[in-house]
Amino acid sequence: MLGTLCTLITALTCVSGVTVVTQKPPVVTLRKGEMVTMDCNLGTVTNREACWYKQVPGGVPQYVLRFYHGYSVNYYGSGFSSPKFTSNHQSKSDYRLIINNVEETDSAVYYCSTWDSSAEEWVSQ
Repeated sequence: MLGTLCTLITALTCVSGVTVVTQKPPVVTLRKGEMVTMDCNLGTVTNREACWYKQVPGGVPQYVLRFYHGYSVNYYGSGFSSPKFTSNHQSKSDYRLIINNVEETDSAVYYCSTWDSSAEEWVSQ
């Protein structure tokens, strides 16, 4: 019997000055118990952390975690923890959110954000 399907949506693109934050894949549909990965490219921003957020329809964004490649450790928001949520990096501007053992309550829009020091603002979707 098929498990419950979850739809996870990543925010797509943000343009702030010359900074473009790109996420993929745009939509992921999974069965309960599966693992999902979502990638975030911080564009021209390097040597900064990626902050991941979860937002359910009609709700406020929830801070999931932040990860900085230089420290290789995840800092979690309230109610989020390892091994359910984790992050890693492929380069100084490419980060990945990993959600293990997906449940129906994980269905949401996920987006990453980072601080752009040249623009002096947070950039995200």
